[in-house]
Amino acid sequence: MSKIALVTGGSGGLGAAICRKLAQSGYRVVLTYNSNKQAAEELLSVLPGGGHLAYSLNVEDSSAIVNLAAQVSEIGGKLDLLVNCAGMTKFVAHSDLNGLSDALFDQIFRVNVRAPFAMVRAFTHLLRNAGGCVVNITSIAAQTAMGSNIAYCASKSATENMTRSLARALAPDIRVLAVAPGLVDTEFVKGLDDSWRNQQEMSTPLKRLASDDEVANAVYAAAEVLTFSTGNTISVDGGRPLGN
Repeated sequence: MSKIALVTGGSGGLGAAICRKLAQSGYRVVLTYNSNKQAAEELLSVLPGGGHLAYSLNVEDSSAIVNLAAQVSEIGGKLDLLVNCAGMTKFVAHSDLNGLSDALFDQIFRVNVRAPFAMVRAFTHLLRNAGGCVVNITSIAAQTAMGSNIAYCASKSATENMTRSLARALAPDIRVLAVAPGLVDTEFVKGLDDSWRNQQEMSTPLKRLASDDEVANAVYAAAEVLTFSTGNTISVDGGRPLGN
């Protein structure tokens, strides 16, 4: 039986790159999307291999996550890899404290922190059946405290801390790691101000941004290569914290 991977937020950008890498590596991919059904279906149509599936999922809804676990259980009674890639943010200057509303702050934490926990909680039995692995997508903002807003940075730091707690709690049956990208050259980032992007590149020792494929490779490595690692965060940032 093929290995089964579940990728939240898998329909576009970084999530889609992760799905492509896993499918190319022989995984049967189950991806979730929030609202863009067309993008999810288009991605399914080009993934190599067969049996890939897409489900609509609001990751803020814990009961929906439990229902998804029941559906995935019917595929093979196991889950080899869970990639928590779904996330959200909004640009709010760190100095604009009033611009970061309670509602936005709470939503960021529901999506970026509570949802990955709810996913692990709902899928623990399937992961244990496979001796599986969890990879949480975080950000170097967890360490640098530089990012789209203060709540986003704090949420990624919380998720890295949670990664370590879960790694301890679920060992030895399940490994839990985090992959922390720097700025990734996705279509969204390519649409931002050129001068700002260039500044970010020049502030990175490797003088460029990460590609989404490089982040996907790190996820694959966490699952298939670094098999004696758990509780660790893998940075994919070109040395950005070392820059100016």
